[in-house]
Amino acid sequence: MNAIGLYISHGPAAGRLVYETTASLPANRAKKARSTPEERAAAHGLRPEQVGSIDSERLVEFIWKSGGRPAVYPEDWQRERPLVIWLDNYSVHKSERVQAELPALERAGITLCYLPSYSPELSKIEPIWHPVKHHEIVRRSHPILGQLMEAVEEALAGKAAALLAAHSRTVNLLRQAA
Repeated sequence: MNAIGLYISHGPAAGRLVYETTASLPANRAKKARSTPEERAAAHGLRPEQVGSIDSERLVEFIWKSGGRPAVYPEDWQRERPLVIWLDNYSVHKSERVQAELPALERAGITLCYLPSYSPELSKIEPIWHPVKHHEIVRRSHPILGQLMEAVEEALAGKAAALLAAHSRTVNLLRQAA
């Protein structure tokens, strides 16, 4: 299973966890392909678009989608408010494809910043991933990959709801104290 996520810590959408998951299928060791990608995905209880890894293209699509760019947009589309996204130094985050997209992202009001190498303690999303991976996915073995994906999606949806509720409680407490 692969997941990509964005925790929004400031602004009108603060408290939201945005994420996408994909699944990597076991390698096909046959010399000749005996089934189509659609058939292989279906055999694992998945749709074809759920299969794959988090590569540069998926990352760029996720950034644009998380940044609010609509499916159909004018060439000069810009966000109403600036968005700063902090990334670690995973190779996909610094790939040629991502670097090529930087000028367009900047023009749209989206800035990518990188954490120092080997510093996961500075990442605001690591404390979110950790309990999901280690505590909230209770059952880790499933007969088919699609069931594992459902368990991961359920755990992430629960975490997203809990984060948003906690943020709302904090905002309400701050308003009451003011």
